[in-house]
Amino acid sequence: MTLSVDLNADMGEGFGPWRMGDDAALLDIVTSANIACGMHAGDWDTMAGTIAAAAGRGVGIGAHPGFPDRQGFGRRRMDMGHDSLGHLVAYQLGAAQAMARAAGTTVRHLKLHGALANMASEDVATATACYRAALAVDPGIIVMVLAGTAQEEAAAALGCRMACEIFADRAYNDDCTLVDRRQAGAVIHDAGTAADRVLAMLDAGAIIAESGRRIPTRIDTVCLHGDTPSAVALARTLRDRLTAAGVKLCAFEGALARAER
Repeated sequence: MTLSVDLNADMGEGFGPWRMGDDAALLDIVTSANIACGMHAGDWDTMAGTIAAAAGRGVGIGAHPGFPDRQGFGRRRMDMGHDSLGHLVAYQLGAAQAMARAAGTTVRHLKLHGALANMASEDVATATACYRAALAVDPGIIVMVLAGTAQEEAAAALGCRMACEIFADRAYNDDCTLVDRRQAGAVIHDAGTAADRVLAMLDAGAIIAESGRRIPTRIDTVCLHGDTPSAVALARTLRDRLTAAGVKLCAFEGALARAER
């Protein structure tokens, strides 16, 4: 059986005349796009343009909700009640759905951003509040989860369609959470190193932490951060290396989560 995997990147994270990342170049490389919904980044024009561009290239479209924190790019933690978190996610998903419908397409998946994603990876209740709200808006949406964390546990308990994600350009702790960006080596900028890590994890069917520990997991999609200076080079190198290794690149289908995991 041929191994297949999805490549995803975060996009649409500019605002007005300010642009972040080379979305046009990334859309020619990835198979799924996580599009900012106007809170941590993005605006109505940026959302509309990015969604239309993704649809035109046949790239899977996802909503990428985060905290309302433009100055901190959604990477600063906020103390919000679970009801409010749910409303925040539903609000942003609704915006993405409206823009997608206007462009004649649909939102396939949802992926939490930044500090919100990190908090959900550590706490099942936080993840559940976010995912339950998204599923109330669209019961068929695919929830992209950080593999091996509380995000996956929450999605499994909800019984929703799920895609398990690993990161090409981030280092891992032993509990499958991401190494804090403030620590040296947390973000991997060298394309060859990132490609080597992804191929090793796909071959092992496991996340490989900085300590060398291997945590078995399903791997449906690999994330590349679109806001890093090396994002396009890293994405191209990874795509070329995966293709050369016989890995098929295609948008994930989203298997039903299993509560017994």
